[in-house]
Amino acid sequence: MSRKDIEDLQLRKLRWMVDYCYNNVPFYHERLGQAGITSGGKIKTLSDIQYIPCTTKDDIRDNYPFGLLAVPMKKIVRIHASSGTTGKPTVGAYTQEDLDVWSDLVARVAVAGGATEDDIFQISFGYGLFTGALGLHYGLEKIGATVIPASSGNTNKQLMMFRDFGVTGLVATPSYALYLGEMVRESGFPMSAYKLRLGLLGSEGCTNSMRTQIERSLNIFVTDNYGMTELTGPGVAGECELRQGLHFAEDHFLPEIIDKDTMEQKGPGEPGELVVTTLSRYGMPVLRYRTKDITSITYEPCACGRTHARMQKVMGRTDDMLIIKGVNVFPSQIESALVGMEGVGPHYQLVVRRRNFLDNLEVKVELLNADLLESYGALETLQRKIHDRLKSVLGLDTRVTLAEPKSLERFQGKAKRVLDLRNEPEEK
Repeated sequence: MSRKDIEDLQLRKLRWMVDYCYNNVPFYHERLGQAGITSGGKIKTLSDIQYIPCTTKDDIRDNYPFGLLAVPMKKIVRIHASSGTTGKPTVGAYTQEDLDVWSDLVARVAVAGGATEDDIFQISFGYGLFTGALGLHYGLEKIGATVIPASSGNTNKQLMMFRDFGVTGLVATPSYALYLGEMVRESGFPMSAYKLRLGLLGSEGCTNSMRTQIERSLNIFVTDNYGMTELTGPGVAGECELRQGLHFAEDHFLPEIIDKDTMEQKGPGEPGELVVTTLSRYGMPVLRYRTKDITSITYEPCACGRTHARMQKVMGRTDDMLIIKGVNVFPSQIESALVGMEGVGPHYQLVVRRRNFLDNLEVKVELLNADLLESYGALETLQRKIHDRLKSVLGLDTRVTLAEPKSLERFQGKAKRVLDLRNEPEEK
């Protein structure tokens, strides 16, 4: 579709969605009424979306579990939820129409990433309330691919299924894919025993450096995809084989980039916080959801031929950002600096402590070769090299600790890289 046709479609759907939310969701009836937007007819242009109040994660939690439903419960056929590790879980409720659209969206992402009906995909996400596993499951089945619902864990069995079932595609978090790559090298089987060729990875950030490491260790081509429970799940956006940004499903979602402090809208290519409005969701629609993800959007058509907007890889989350001695630090910056460095592995941990009323950052990095522990001079040289690289990237002095091989935690789901000890007693 041309840009004009896309925007015309979005405007029609946005007007419908405003009417739908105002008439069917008490929360939005009140919010929109307070803003003076009592019908979709008040929205004259797409830029008028700025007058609609934003929805936050707190709003969703305050209406837990079903306060944001737009349909009677008898119309809901599926419920998903986030882990709820920082409070009440975020609930997603789906009508049958929602599930049909969702599987279409994931099918798009899969095909854009190179998947075909001839592929055999092993889904190594944890099945359950998490949207990732079932989202990819139904999307891949829709294109005719074979799906193995392996779930996460039991890594030796995962590798056995890779070999015995002729698996060609992997669905997992980047962290678990990294771990699977380690285990493949140690499995005792040659790479010729594995037919893997594609990785549809998601659920957490994956820097280009980590992606390269995964591709080398598993001999696969990796694409990234984006989604969250509040919006539906995976399928909101995804990379094509050119990997020049994640194609946004603009006929079902309206993305904006805003300044997180002033709430002003940013221009094309300018980084800021991603805000998304669902345009086709019946069960639990959301208007202007603040994702807290920091990215940018370009509207130029991709060389692959797709014309939907492209979102750049998420740089970080506003709530993941660490402020160390006045410097804004994202874990992804540290990962990019570390992954691929000679002598160290891709696994790391960030430890934040408070000393003399200031936050201090320790970066724990895992050695690849235990023999290095026998040479103090070599250790000191490597430690200094890592320190200097981090300082050049962050503009900040960090404490670098070199850990023994395989001593840092591996993750089968989302990686938890930051250990926050700021509430612990200060070190002397």
